[in-house]
Amino acid sequence: MMRYKSKNTSKALSLTTISLAVVLGITGCNSGGGTNNTDGNIGLDDNNEQPSLSPSNFILSNNGPSNVGTTNLIDENAVTLKTFTSGNNEGVDINKLGHLVHAGDASVASLRTVCHIQNRADGASYDSNIDRELTGSSTGLVNPKGIDHSEKMGLVFVADFNAMQVSIYGDQAAGDVMPVATTITDATPWDLVYDDDNDRLYVALTDGTVAVYDDFVESDFAATPARVITPSDEAGMKVSVNIHGIVLDKSTNTLVLSDVGDAEDITDGSIFVINNADSADGNITVARTIAGPTTMLGNPVDITLTGTDLRVAEKSNDAILVFSDIYNGESGDIAPDLITSTEKPESLVEVPESYQLVDVSDITDGSADIISVAVSSNPATPGATSNMIASFDASLTSNSGSYDTQRTQESSTFDAAGNSYTTFDGDASGILISTKVATNRSDGTYNPSYDRVISGSNTGLVEPKGLDVASQAGMILVAENNETTPGILIYSSCASGNVSPVLKLSTSDLARPWDVDYDAQTDKAFVALTDGTIAVFDEVLANINAGVTDITAESRLIVPATAGAPLQAPTNIHGIDYDPSSDSLIVSDVGSADDITDGKIYVMNDAAAASGVTDISVSISGANTNLGNPVDIMYTGSHLYVAEKSNNLVMRFDNILTSSGGDIVPDLSISYTAPESVAIVPASLQAH
Repeated sequence: MMRYKSKNTSKALSLTTISLAVVLGITGCNSGGGTNNTDGNIGLDDNNEQPSLSPSNFILSNNGPSNVGTTNLIDENAVTLKTFTSGNNEGVDINKLGHLVHAGDASVASLRTVCHIQNRADGASYDSNIDRELTGSSTGLVNPKGIDHSEKMGLVFVADFNAMQVSIYGDQAAGDVMPVATTITDATPWDLVYDDDNDRLYVALTDGTVAVYDDFVESDFAATPARVITPSDEAGMKVSVNIHGIVLDKSTNTLVLSDVGDAEDITDGSIFVINNADSADGNITVARTIAGPTTMLGNPVDITLTGTDLRVAEKSNDAILVFSDIYNGESGDIAPDLITSTEKPESLVEVPESYQLVDVSDITDGSADIISVAVSSNPATPGATSNMIASFDASLTSNSGSYDTQRTQESSTFDAAGNSYTTFDGDASGILISTKVATNRSDGTYNPSYDRVISGSNTGLVEPKGLDVASQAGMILVAENNETTPGILIYSSCASGNVSPVLKLSTSDLARPWDVDYDAQTDKAFVALTDGTIAVFDEVLANINAGVTDITAESRLIVPATAGAPLQAPTNIHGIDYDPSSDSLIVSDVGSADDITDGKIYVMNDAAAASGVTDISVSISGANTNLGNPVDIMYTGSHLYVAEKSNNLVMRFDNILTSSGGDIVPDLSISYTAPESVAIVPASLQAH
């Protein structure tokens, strides 16, 4: 199942990803009857011509005797480009970050999230160290079929067939957890589509109807549909039997449905077009019907719409069918424009065009609209701000809410979809990944139905401090500060549970890191070290993709200096932010942790190639600055936010790169108990 994608959805995701699998050679999976060309396409005339289709890639879920548990990456003509073994066999969907969510009931009921599916190696398989699974008795899953996402709400909707319900989970949930909610259906559901803009859920039911739930999330997951659509003929007689696939074209307010009819009959499938989807109710005359022996529709179990091209997973006849210009033309026994044979196709999803996955730590546009500033708190004595990620307005005048991590937290940041990542220690150490904290969870709290945790002996996490998320690369980078095994530990951003890092970065002298900033443009990690220096590691993702798991020396070491002389002790670098637009490195120095007056902010130019003793271009310090222990910073492309822990302040220094420096007063500030980290929330996150 795939919700509607617009006509210009033609580019493939061009996301770099963690790829640990060995590339394997495979053979094509095309099979079935008809006269095929070398790609398995069955021509529609004597010249075997194919229609001109917009370039697109799709993920195909397979469910046949020889291919169950696999997915194929296919092009617009359904030619297989590569194969991946997910282990699941039912509905597929892809979220904003480029991760595949694959439902399955071949062995146990589950939802598996496969990290950056399009970029996984040909022949690779699901890997529990870099992917994750939602499964177990608490989930309530029985036979999950079609699935869809709400990017705005951070929810996954599942049509659970034999459970006769729609189950809803947080997008970041993993393991054996309860659903956020369930909605019982009047008949067994097969597929669904969610209209994110209008909070409307359409559920395809196998009794031949479509249940429509208006204001679904806002109504706390409505128990009963507001309307029921029954496809009918002009006389008002029901023509549908067993609806499976459903897509919504929001641009035309149209539903397209597939009906398998009798599952044992390989000739009685149908396609229906329903106009005015947002208000349709009762017996609705279909705008177009495609059915008959020429259509090859027997059991059309799933459909996806690209512009006006409808693709059909035709399971009983082992084919992918394409019906172009689906809204126009007469009803009746219409031949497909393209037929590609493939064994038992179960579900299709179009790979979206490339998203500009810019993480909050990589904002370089100084004019970007900042809707809030998120601050974690870590007071020595538990209090009202303990475990809280507070949200302040960009001008630092008011607190608009907070999220309770329920953990002794350290640093927090966000990915390109607005999910939060928080390091924690105490009785256990780890990373808490929470759904949509940046935009939707104000005054919320950790909930395993929404959120997940990376923790356990395999992780190597003991005293984690600062962290960075690289959404486009699928990485979480964590500064592990413990004295015995310090380093930067890197995990898959899709992982959950007691997983191992995919790469560890250590300095040659085992200096202890406090924070890290990864630059996707140059594939470098800049590491703030508590000995007053900065380590730079080159080709981080390239090394992961090459199978490297441990790097024991930095590529370069930067020693901050004034007039060629290294800074005098005490110097203790904590916060770090690299700006690729200006090639500037901004760091905070807490000096002596016991001195609440000796904190500093430094800017260094030409940072990408800097090595050894490097002069500071801007230095801010002194009594007026209120800098004592500036433990974290974040740069907006023009202004610098600072978490000043010892003086209980969140501050902003404007136009930091061109600042005259010295003992200057911060441009903005607000009191907050023991701020540990600071992260900006750009307005762009509200759109998803």
